[in-house]
Amino acid sequence: MIDGVDNYWVWFAIGLALAALELLAPGVYLIWLAAAALITGGLSFLFGFGWPLEIVSFVSLALITVYSARRYLRDQPIVSSDPLLNQRGGRMVGETALVVQPIESGSGRVKVGDSEWIARGPDIAAGQRVRISGNDGAILLVEPIALIADKGSSGEGAPADA
Repeated sequence: MIDGVDNYWVWFAIGLALAALELLAPGVYLIWLAAAALITGGLSFLFGFGWPLEIVSFVSLALITVYSARRYLRDQPIVSSDPLLNQRGGRMVGETALVVQPIESGSGRVKVGDSEWIARGPDIAAGQRVRISGNDGAILLVEPIALIADKGSSGEGAPADA
């Protein structure tokens, strides 16, 4: 007991504070420590442990909850409804862009919407249109649109005239 406050109230307060911190700084980590603190408070309420045993209990429960959650989330990851939410370059795959600085020796600049991006691809003159085929971080991988059109009109898969 600390100054007239039962130990379990201290653990409940720590647990709630950690849960509130998880809301402010989400990272799916503090919630498991909050669970360990709340369980420790429940055990303290039921069995009246002293501080040393409560601290050992909290540390043990924190390790168990963190590693159990880590293993569970590794085996069953959370699937996002929008996996490209924070991957702006990945969202642009398939779009067309305008070459504003010639792509020479594999590097140049393209304009997508109202912003310019560093681009890598085959040599292409300024003013040409390209299709974004991928990204490498903040660098867009591009290919000429004419090359794409040539692939489709190569005659492969076209019906033969009878």
